Amino acid sequence: MPTAKAAKTPAKAAPAADAYKKLGAAKLLKIHELMVRARLLEERLIKMSKGGDGFFWIGGPGEEAFNVPLGLQVKKGSGVDCDFLHLHYRSAAIVLAMGAQPIDSLRQMRSVGTDPYSKGRNFVNHYAIPELNVVPVSPTIETQYATAIGTGIAQARAKTDAITVVNGGDAGTAEGDFHSCLVWANRPVLPLPILIIVVNNGWGISTAAATQHGEKNIADWAKVFPDMPGKTINGNDVAESWSALEEAFAYIRKNRKPYLLEVKASRLYGHSSSSGANRIPEADCIALLEESLVKRGLAKVSDFKAVWEREAAALDAAHKQVKSEPFPELETVWQDVFADGLPPSYPTKGGS
Repeated sequence: MPTAKAAKTPAKAAPAADAYKKLGAAKLLKIHELMVRARLLEERLIKMSKGGDGFFWIGGPGEEAFNVPLGLQVKKGSGVDCDFLHLHYRSAAIVLAMGAQPIDSLRQMRSVGTDPYSKGRNFVNHYAIPELNVVPVSPTIETQYATAIGTGIAQARAKTDAITVVNGGDAGTAEGDFHSCLVWANRPVLPLPILIIVVNNGWGISTAAATQHGEKNIADWAKVFPDMPGKTINGNDVAESWSALEEAFAYIRKNRKPYLLEVKASRLYGHSSSSGANRIPEADCIALLEESLVKRGLAKVSDFKAVWEREAAALDAAHKQVKSEPFPELETVWQDVFADGLPPSYPTKGGS
């Protein structure tokens, strides 16, 4: 169980108590459970990577206080009448809040044939969930901002209140795809109902954001477009994150126009396994939530202990199962690659 004592980065002041009262104890405890599930999953994936039970890890420990509320507020389903999600590799807590199972992330890490997202062909946290409108996550940086334009156009033309959600990191806002998304979403001829999210954890791979960004806040890019709201929030706080998302979703659903949301959050295990994936003493959003709930009399420390133990036991069982599942057969290499089946010029036995 995390403790706030280990956090060197000071947390911003918590929002007024009525924000927590509005959410209520039951919802806050559900959010806490999902945050713990996501954190323990990521820590297990890191252990798998370091122990040779996977090839590479990249994820989002520290972003749970924002990502879980996002996943819970999404209009789930498939097709243009439901929200589309163009996510990146730090989005585990989002899909878990939408109903995805931790065991499937373990399967993708281990590259077994039962991996439902890529059948053992992609590395971890690269989701593809058609029944939830989760567009396949690409390992290329920030290209999700470009593909989000497509579903945004489809939803702008349809008679629906559904929207497109796209997220990425602060360093990636230097890419043209991010700015193309801003331009296309704000064209007067067809504004797009897109929630454009940037999670700012203060770093690129190893480069501090303070040395790279000339703007004060990334959300300031909204000022270029008079009709697009822009907001910067403390993503380490559950109540502030929930309220900001509620506001953004309501605005886009009603006005069918874009909204830019910058989320300040911690990066608790560095960039990825390539940088060591060791614990960093930044503010821990789970510890902050636990302290807030105890302070307000909404939960006891013993309640949290039970959640951590239950979720850890479930992950132990899931990992044990995954280790017994087979790797993909060579003959499956071309499955689901071509929409109309394998062209005759391609080998049928997986050769080059």
